[in-house]
Amino acid sequence: MIVLKTAQEKVLSALQAVSGIVERRHTLPILANVLIRKTGGSIEFTTSDLEIQVRTLAEFDGDAGNFSTTVGARKLIDILRSLPSDQNVTLSANQNKLTLQGGKSRFTLQTLPADDFPLVQEAADFGPMFSVPQKTLKTLINQVHFAMAVHDIRYYLNGILFVAEGKSLTLVATDGHRLALAQANLDVEIPKQEVILPRKTVLELQRLLKDEDTPIEMRFAGNQAKFSFSGMEFVTKLVEGKFPDYNRVIPKNHKNSVTLGRAPLLASLQRAAILTSEKFKGVRVNLEPGSLRIASSNAEQEEAKEELEIDYGGDAIEIGFNVTYLMDVLANMSVDMVKLELQDTNSSVLITVPEQAGFKYVVMPMRI
Repeated sequence: MIVLKTAQEKVLSALQAVSGIVERRHTLPILANVLIRKTGGSIEFTTSDLEIQVRTLAEFDGDAGNFSTTVGARKLIDILRSLPSDQNVTLSANQNKLTLQGGKSRFTLQTLPADDFPLVQEAADFGPMFSVPQKTLKTLINQVHFAMAVHDIRYYLNGILFVAEGKSLTLVATDGHRLALAQANLDVEIPKQEVILPRKTVLELQRLLKDEDTPIEMRFAGNQAKFSFSGMEFVTKLVEGKFPDYNRVIPKNHKNSVTLGRAPLLASLQRAAILTSEKFKGVRVNLEPGSLRIASSNAEQEEAKEELEIDYGGDAIEIGFNVTYLMDVLANMSVDMVKLELQDTNSSVLITVPEQAGFKYVVMPMRI
């Protein structure tokens, strides 16, 4: 049976969309496979890692009739990638094997039964659906993702908090040393919903979302979230636990503030970071009327000093920071100017963007 017949790039694009969550090594061998379900001319590709499930639907030529099987996702993608993009390919099924043909190349792959593929059980109690343009959600994720914790025992920090309430959607990420918050407006008013999306889900959404105005529809349940966009359906388990009260972390009424160019500040920090030690990424920042100085040193007694001329007339402050935390936020922005608000040597700094009221980034100071 000819399962599908189409251009290489069309089938490759559908497979790449769903294959990001597939682990190369898994305790369940079938989870390295993609579930292919053919109904007439439509083919559904589904992948799962037991906690996340991604599905997309595409129309291809092929024999009439229904058919389903599972085959190694990465192998199939690697083979397709190796073929010319303008070449037509045919995928045909015979007993428990799939044969992929393109030009004079022919590959026969082992399959596993579709009935054995463990689909994620979808929740029955999804809340109201709401949507935002894909590029809005992508921008929000880009503004906060780097502040997520990695393998923290406080598992609720290994992800992003989604808060939808009234007419606003707020994303918050923190690893306990810094916190990033980004907010966007919704077209409709919705009841408050608060969920924590796992790190892997966040990175996968970031990869899949497009910079366009087509909507992404979202629905949250007690232990699951469901996203629909660009012909794809994405279901994910949520992180259970109580996210810290982020409003208490964001400083208010800092008396000293300075607005300066993002690119020159990032470049100075990157240069100073070269001479920080691997374990101790600390830099000293001195803020004085008219100038901002950055200094770093390491165990070999090497040191770097940078100075920026700024428009500042507040208190003289010397404060230490992990340089990576400052570089992360500046590198993930595309704005010209940033605003730094400080109180004293021992208080966290608040970084905002003059023309974006919905973005806040807090960094705890570091003893140097």
